[in-house]
Amino acid sequence: MKKLLLAAFAFVLSTPAIAAQEKYSFEKPHSQVMFNVEHMGMSHSHGKFLDFDGYFIFDREAPQNSSVEVTIDTSSIEMNHGVWNEHLRSEKWLNVEKYPTMTFKSTNVDVQAEKRAIIKGDLTLMGVTKPVDLQVFYNDSKKNPFSGKYMSGFTAVAAIKRSDFGMDGSLSAVGDKVNIKIEVEGICEENCPVETNE
Repeated sequence: MKKLLLAAFAFVLSTPAIAAQEKYSFEKPHSQVMFNVEHMGMSHSHGKFLDFDGYFIFDREAPQNSSVEVTIDTSSIEMNHGVWNEHLRSEKWLNVEKYPTMTFKSTNVDVQAEKRAIIKGDLTLMGVTKPVDLQVFYNDSKKNPFSGKYMSGFTAVAAIKRSDFGMDGSLSAVGDKVNIKIEVEGICEENCPVETNE
């Protein structure tokens, strides 16, 4: 019996543990929600949203089980021009008084390659919810040598039509297609891997 118990104990020690799903919050200084839109066929105007929150779940053993939820403060739009900022916050455009936030909630993760996936989800903007696909690229995971926190980084791109969400003003001058780029560094909050960076 003693030999049997020792054998069972040795088996438990030698069997690798199943990796738990890691939960991350956004590390704001190194995360950006950016976009650009065509202006009169002559240039692309670039902007970003400064205030957002949420989390993502990263399952490195089964990436298809990962997920993300984001809430963005629409009034935090920044176009590097005060008049243009107020214009986009107005009722004609984002209507931030009536719709103070937009949200994205993932519904499915389709793994395309070792470090690439399509995250499908629902984007709610101006009270309208539409499916949106994010092309997501996994950049790296490591311990931040300054904060001591374990981090994971991703880049995501997508494109939407603003008219799909009821924002159909000035289509003759301002493009309907909005290109989105998101850079994310996440701080691991739960089930973090051990990383010493030594």
